Amino acid sequence: MQIRSAAALALLAAAPAFAQTVTLDFEGAAGYVNAVGEFYNGGTDSLGQSGPNYGVSFTSAAVALSNDALGPYYADAPSPSTVLFAFDASAFMNVASGFVDRLTFSYSALSNGLDAVNIYSGLSGTGTLLGSASLFGNAGIGCTGPAFCNFDLTSVKFAGIARSIGFGGNAGEVLFDNVTITAVPEPSTYLILALGMVAVGFAKRRRLA
Repeated sequence: MQIRSAAALALLAAAPAFAQTVTLDFEGAAGYVNAVGEFYNGGTDSLGQSGPNYGVSFTSAAVALSNDALGPYYADAPSPSTVLFAFDASAFMNVASGFVDRLTFSYSALSNGLDAVNIYSGLSGTGTLLGSASLFGNAGIGCTGPAFCNFDLTSVKFAGIARSIGFGGNAGEVLFDNVTITAVPEPSTYLILALGMVAVGFAKRRRLA
């Protein structure tokens, strides 16, 4: 009975990770041009702020941008305090274990962008291009205030396992928020599931013996 209970707990613990939807709102990484870095990988950003461990990291050109005394720089973002900004074309989000199916995000763009967001099979823009989103200039539509005062929701569906997203296609002209992916579990999750299944099988054999 104890073995079956332990196995059931292991299976329950592993199950959510197989469809783990992760939304990055950048609120905890608040700051003016603060490199997000390892904030979403159980580490800290460039200001030493700690974040959750989603297995997601960013290159140094991907920064958190918050309104401050010299702003405001934007308004009406889905998560109001902080957004993502790309300094240059080297702004990538990396997911070592990979993510699948679809990328969803909100954005505000000053002008039309050609392939402003790209999804790759390898880390930091390597491997195969799996999907791409060309963004249209929407900043200021239906709103007044800062240059970036309107955010639209968009998504990109792709096949295969992706491991990075390039946000620097139109660096300096686009702000991003609420980046959402479906993360693939770490290998340790599969190990937990396998051990749980072995325990279930063992308990069943003992019951039948």
